[in-house]
Amino acid sequence: MLSFIIRRLGTMALTMLCLTMVVFFMINLEPNLRKLSISQLDMRSSDEHIESWLVRNGYRDNFFVRYGRWLGVVQKQPNINAETGAVTPRFSFCNEPAEPYYGGILQGDFGCSTKFKTTVSAKLWPALAATGKLMFWVMVTMVPVALLIGIFAGMREGSRTDRTLSVASITTTATPEYVSGVIFTVVFASWLGWLNGSAATATSQGLTFYNFTLPVMTMAIYGIGYIARMTRASMVEVMTQQYIRTARLKGLSFNTVVVKHALRNALIAPFTVIMLQFPWLLTGVVIVEVMFRYQGFGFTLVEAAGNNDIDLLLGCSLVSVFVVLFTQLISDVGYAYLNPRIRVQ
Repeated sequence: MLSFIIRRLGTMALTMLCLTMVVFFMINLEPNLRKLSISQLDMRSSDEHIESWLVRNGYRDNFFVRYGRWLGVVQKQPNINAETGAVTPRFSFCNEPAEPYYGGILQGDFGCSTKFKTTVSAKLWPALAATGKLMFWVMVTMVPVALLIGIFAGMREGSRTDRTLSVASITTTATPEYVSGVIFTVVFASWLGWLNGSAATATSQGLTFYNFTLPVMTMAIYGIGYIARMTRASMVEVMTQQYIRTARLKGLSFNTVVVKHALRNALIAPFTVIMLQFPWLLTGVVIVEVMFRYQGFGFTLVEAAGNNDIDLLLGCSLVSVFVVLFTQLISDVGYAYLNPRIRVQ
């Protein structure tokens, strides 16, 4: 198992290197660089001023040199004014050293955010913490409910309970987040009157029913149906196995057979699906956080993309790649522990 984890970590590092290189290339295309320079200069800046700013700040250097600087394996050089000899930083709101230094991802330096006028770390980590809190409550709400629905439906295949729960699961899965979010807003605001104007002041009030509880409900209701359907299918398959019939013939009660014999084997497939919900949540929060103005990772990503914040976009992409690869690693390891046949192989 240890050698398997080491190999997967090596593959994970290589994959992150390749993916971040592709993202770095796409974000640093010419239109994006021109927009960045204009945002730091003036809308009426001439092409000569724009080109001078790009050259002076290293954006015209070799692609691999710039990528190495972002990683932190190539030294960053200070910007020196050709006329005065004074050292000028790329961005006035970031305190960059006046001498050559190694400062990149490997050193924990994610760059400067041109949208929020601060370092990327100062904006990215609080946003991730806020989204982590949101994702935690989504998982706490979604996973137990989905497993219970799937288990009850699978235990009574073909019954009225099974059909009812299956229809409900399919309905929630077929409803996108932006649709269910609008429905919840209409129900709680227009019909029940629970919001009481909190939608208009969600940003200034911190966590409210509007910008926290409704996003949790919106994301959880979508994932519940998918996990429940997978759990139900796995439970139905396990309940038809020979060892379940043998346990029943030995006189064990139906509940005992389900809890002691069927449940663990039935949870192998849903476990993988549950772990894959983390990458899905990262994409889901982009829509939900913008809709409910929740100041998290998704909201920050949209703000960075809309304002051509190159360093912040690169930081967000790095986090996304890491979360996807890390959850896949945890899923593989957990699957091996749940399924002895995989572990032996």
